[in-house]
Amino acid sequence: MSLSFFIARRIYREGAGGKRVSRPAVLIAMAGIAVGLAVMIIAVSIIVGFKREVRNTVAGFGAHLRISGMEAVNAYENSPVVADDSLRTLVSRYAEVKHVQRYSMKPGMVKTDDAFQGIMLKGVGQEYDLSFLKAHLLEGEMPQFSDSASSGRVLVSRSLADKLKLRPGDKIDTYYIEEEIRARRLQVAGIYQTNFAEYDNLFILSDLYLVNRLNRWKPGQASGLEVELRDYGRLEDATWELASLLDGYTDIYGAAYGVRNVEQLNPQLFAWLGILDVNIWVILVLMVGVAGFTMISGLLIIIIERTSMIGVLKALGAGDALIRRIFLWFSVFLIGRGMLWGNVFGLGFFFLQRFTGLFGLDPETYYMDTVPVSLNLWIFLALNAGTLLISVFMLLGPSYLIARIRPAGALRYE
Repeated sequence: MSLSFFIARRIYREGAGGKRVSRPAVLIAMAGIAVGLAVMIIAVSIIVGFKREVRNTVAGFGAHLRISGMEAVNAYENSPVVADDSLRTLVSRYAEVKHVQRYSMKPGMVKTDDAFQGIMLKGVGQEYDLSFLKAHLLEGEMPQFSDSASSGRVLVSRSLADKLKLRPGDKIDTYYIEEEIRARRLQVAGIYQTNFAEYDNLFILSDLYLVNRLNRWKPGQASGLEVELRDYGRLEDATWELASLLDGYTDIYGAAYGVRNVEQLNPQLFAWLGILDVNIWVILVLMVGVAGFTMISGLLIIIIERTSMIGVLKALGAGDALIRRIFLWFSVFLIGRGMLWGNVFGLGFFFLQRFTGLFGLDPETYYMDTVPVSLNLWIFLALNAGTLLISVFMLLGPSYLIARIRPAGALRYE
């Protein structure tokens, strides 16, 4: 155990706050550290959670990657390609691919006696992963989707059901306008809600067979494939590698394949989510600054009140470097105590919100009805380590004030 650490620990145990002036300063410094760290944990967990929830919702409707015709410039255009078993097998062999499923799109309109609404009819096959939709199913049941027959049953969103006054079991008339108007009567099997207005106000899910028939596509054709990856962090690499794999590859009708990921299909949305990263850094800088400057003011007050002790140590032969280390170690003890309380409050909020959803949101504005939180171990450790290191670094400069204290004057200091 070093001498500086030993003396600093003795001072800390005796209670540096025993003095009339330094006690409030120490408490304020520790409170600054605690509040700063707690706010950082809460802010980061909310922003990371919000980004995760939005990303999962978007990917839940369209997976991570879409393989479609090269002519389709956005997620809703119809440019059919052959999406048969051979293509699905080829894509599934890629190590990063977790699941592959077919989909088809058809724009149309739904009309009831009281209202009408534009829709996008999305057809899916029996291999479609329904776990996302099942998690958001509110009423009714999940239809059994097929690529060989039409059940005439569909899944609609809560927002569409409210606008059109629909309940499970109701019949709806849908219309599709091309050279002529084509109509289909469908039955509402279930109602879902994701709170993501862009999708909830638009999508109705039905059989792949029905949509392909409405599009008058040839056997084997569909809008494309949706690809779910094992690791979202590999999104860009997987997009490039699958695009290279399918480069120059055409179906039996001569259509070329293109690969687009969820961020390319929704550039405005993900650009907005990217701006949230700037907010995180602004909050981190401000909170670390507040915590650091409160510690600086506390350290300066403690140094002034310990002037006599500094004079005694110098008279006994202690150098400036040793005394600086004493006060820096003492500051580390105070910072650690403040960080302990900061973690208690920050993690307390995190677990409270995670398991109770106490704080709600307006789903029409924020795409979700509760404040989302997400925080992994590495982010938590990085926040703590960064707070400690930056706070101690900011104290290095003020600690050099000790060099200006002379033993003769310090011993007379009251």
